Amino acid sequence: MGIWYSHITLGLLLVICLTGCERCNPDPCDPPCETLATPYTLEIPPFFPPMDIPSDNPLTEEGIELGRLLFWEKSLSADGSMSCGSCHMPSAGFAEPNVYSTGITGAQGTRNAMAIVNLGWASSYFWDGRGTSLEEQILEPVSHPDEMALPWDEAVQRLQEMPTAENNIDYPSRFEHAFETSVVSAELVTKAIAQFLRTMISADSKFDQWRRGETSLTDMEFAGYEMFIREGGDPEITPGGQFGGDCFHCHSEAGLQFSDYLFRNNGLDSAFTSDPGLAGVTGNTLDSGRFKTPTLRNVALTAPYMHDGRFQTLEDVIDHYDSGGLPSSTVDPFMKYNSGGLMLSDVQKERLIAFMHTLTDTAFISDPRFQDPH
Repeated sequence: MGIWYSHITLGLLLVICLTGCERCNPDPCDPPCETLATPYTLEIPPFFPPMDIPSDNPLTEEGIELGRLLFWEKSLSADGSMSCGSCHMPSAGFAEPNVYSTGITGAQGTRNAMAIVNLGWASSYFWDGRGTSLEEQILEPVSHPDEMALPWDEAVQRLQEMPTAENNIDYPSRFEHAFETSVVSAELVTKAIAQFLRTMISADSKFDQWRRGETSLTDMEFAGYEMFIREGGDPEITPGGQFGGDCFHCHSEAGLQFSDYLFRNNGLDSAFTSDPGLAGVTGNTLDSGRFKTPTLRNVALTAPYMHDGRFQTLEDVIDHYDSGGLPSSTVDPFMKYNSGGLMLSDVQKERLIAFMHTLTDTAFISDPRFQDPH
């Protein structure tokens, strides 16, 4: 009995040892494994939907901190002058305050860099949706010749050879703690940064506090909120019109995302020869001029606006929608170009802007967990 029990116990211990150690040591259990990465419990804010986190990239304390280091790591650019954070500045709501980002060679992009906020709830990335996951989206800027211009094989080699005199961060050790391997790879770099970005949650604006019953909106702010959720247009011209701002169709507060994450042509142009938008990805002409709906969270901080940064102020944006936009074969049916626009008064426009300012989350942009740790 005792011998049989000892054999069973030894067998179980061997199975546990093999399954627990096979990923981090070439010879199972010799030497003993490092402690596995610490699982991170993501707190979903009130009224937010669950976040879909990839099963092959769970959040961990070590992975998130590594991701923050890499997000702000200038060594990931060819000349060591630029990081991901260079085009996503905290003071600008983690967006690009210039019309276009300027890469290390002086070349400029053709689109305004979108704000990094609540990306864990998005289903596609970039203005044209060509990125289908956060991990995939992160791959492009590092090696893009007009951005950080560093081939991934060189980027990986740099991280693998740290620490150096210029950078005292032991990245191989960090990867060991986060992913149980000291071998740096582009895949693991993107996974770490994606973990970090999924924690960048904005949910403490004045509007959020109001929804939680912690504060009150001013009369002007609440009137703007009512404008926001009201159908646009003159009811005598537009069926269902309520003289509202007509914002809720694309920037619904459902799930408190203030974006439907869909692709729409909002009447900016009548032709799309310079930038076809989603059509450049799908090849479908019916997608011409359609771009991803950006979130309105922290919108007062993220100027300039639209995919090409053509509008400098919120007043410019509201005037565009008030005009009804320009007609084209793919213009969104919610645009009021064919019925005289929204016909908002100056007071109504002021109310809408007052409401949009309630979406500013100063705690988010100043959160030390998201700042440059270098």
